[in-house]
Amino acid sequence: MPSQFFGLNIAYTGLLASNAAMNTTSNNIANVQTEGYSRQQVTQQASNALRVFQTYGCAGAGVETLAIERVRDEFYDGRFWDNNAQLGEYDMKQYYMKQLETYFDDDGKSTGFKTIFDQLMVTGMQALLKDPNSATAKSQFVGYAGALTEYFNGMAGNLEKVQKDINQEIKLKVDEINSIAGEIATLNKQINTIELTGTKANELRDRRTLLIDELSKIVDVEVKETPIIDANNENRETGANRYMVKIAGGQMLVDGSDYNGLECVARTSYEKVNQTDIDGLYEVYWADGQKFNLYNASMGGDLAGLIQMRDGNNGENFTGQVTATGTTTTADGKTHDTVTVKVTKAYLQDLNKCNLSDQGGILDLGNQEFYYDSWEYTCEYDANGNATYSYTFTLSDSEKNPRGITNDRVGKKAEIGTNLSYQGIPYYMNQMNEWIRTFSQKFNDILTSGYSGNGDPGVKMFTGNKATGGEQFLLDDAAKRYDKQEKKAGSKMTVKVNDDSYYRLTAKNFDILEAIEQDPGLMANRKDAADGVEQNDLLNDLKNLATDKTKMSFRGCNASEFLQCILSDVALNASRANTFYASFKDISATIDNQRISISGVDEDEEAVNLVKYQNGYNLASKMIQTLTEIYDRLILETGV
Repeated sequence: MPSQFFGLNIAYTGLLASNAAMNTTSNNIANVQTEGYSRQQVTQQASNALRVFQTYGCAGAGVETLAIERVRDEFYDGRFWDNNAQLGEYDMKQYYMKQLETYFDDDGKSTGFKTIFDQLMVTGMQALLKDPNSATAKSQFVGYAGALTEYFNGMAGNLEKVQKDINQEIKLKVDEINSIAGEIATLNKQINTIELTGTKANELRDRRTLLIDELSKIVDVEVKETPIIDANNENRETGANRYMVKIAGGQMLVDGSDYNGLECVARTSYEKVNQTDIDGLYEVYWADGQKFNLYNASMGGDLAGLIQMRDGNNGENFTGQVTATGTTTTADGKTHDTVTVKVTKAYLQDLNKCNLSDQGGILDLGNQEFYYDSWEYTCEYDANGNATYSYTFTLSDSEKNPRGITNDRVGKKAEIGTNLSYQGIPYYMNQMNEWIRTFSQKFNDILTSGYSGNGDPGVKMFTGNKATGGEQFLLDDAAKRYDKQEKKAGSKMTVKVNDDSYYRLTAKNFDILEAIEQDPGLMANRKDAADGVEQNDLLNDLKNLATDKTKMSFRGCNASEFLQCILSDVALNASRANTFYASFKDISATIDNQRISISGVDEDEEAVNLVKYQNGYNLASKMIQTLTEIYDRLILETGV
């Protein structure tokens, strides 16, 4: 049986509920411009009715204010994070592809490839054809050739700079991940501490969600929150939750109040993947020493875009099958293990396309890693004239390879680096190297087959500078035998990594032979020494090298179309990056609008709520006032 003051208590609960709703509305209005803030609302329910043992059964007991909760739709959060990872990836790609477009562009006025190549093979060649023995014409031609080498030197420097910038940005992104992860772990602890008391930590949850928004732009995220169960009473709600954040295809970053830090470790010179890579590219490791998988196909965000730009090889990493193991004695008298790998990919069968490191690296043999110091390339023809191509790697000493090679590696897959289908810096560097090696070799072969105006045998024009000592590579016949190899049954030839082969020629060290630079008269212009000094038949062969695909072919095009091939790649990748970035940006805006429509603060709606809750508060106050007058009359003016 309720007391005479039962109605007063009911009005009091209504007053409290309206007051809580007005305070919540005030908080929403105050945070209308706060980034990441979720609209909050008061959750209410009718109090349990009391049995009054009357004909009407039960009497309502007022209202209970259960909680103040934020309005949030986790479905839209998940969609936003997934899309944000894609947006971040293409944001990085479009930014750096735009730089590459600028570097490779040639509008006919700037010193681009086509302008420089035409100066050499058109302007310079025409002058030389008119007067083959002219010292001035030859000097001008050699000058144009020098401009071509300087162009590639500059391009290599620009691409190295881009790779260096990307590498540094990867470190910055890893540092951001660590900072965000540490803050999320701290928030998880604070949230659980508060919510163990039964109160919702709305503002802290908003801050945590905002951090996940930031993290999802850097790397893909997967978030999972599960209640913590009381081991002694599984039905009891503790109020605490286990909040986990996984990144890069499911690798654990945050687990409750703990997080796994990441650190960048620069590769040493003997850990290079590509010949063209700059020194000190970062590998990423967890704080416990485990390697972080940078090449996970599921990874997205800024980090994925940066990795693909830095390491993208168009899927042309070294791969083959182990066919034999053995030993060899090096020049220092030490015995080293060797492993022979048969290759079938066309880009690995031509040394002009080879991008293996010349300073050693890491060879993965059936998921076991081994360091190697050097390698040699072998082409061998069987009795039927069928060629077999293989690489024999000399492994490093036991200090780097404590396990040593065993015969069980035979038949296993061998790999160096990772197959990344994107066309990043290594791809464009290798494309330049391939063109330079092929063009230089064909050009030099024509020159060395003829004679100069003085009747002396022709000399090479293009070569490369060695990294130290100020010397140049000889590019002798023995070192480039693989190009002249006759396809005879049983024949075999080998080129070692340190031979002066055209493999050693890169865009970075591309140069003119010092002898011909100092004396352009050494340049050959005729095929037969007995011909007159005005004979130019050899020069015609050089001229045809630019446009005749039978003399030199690059990706199915002639030599002069190099820029078209590269620019088509750059333009396609840049266009794709721009298109996808714009698309994902639009999707991001759409999803964010959907999120805001649910969790955002609407000023008009809050104004309506303010009036509604104010009226409710006034009515509850009026009810209390009315009941007060009733109780006053009942107590003070009713005789007892």
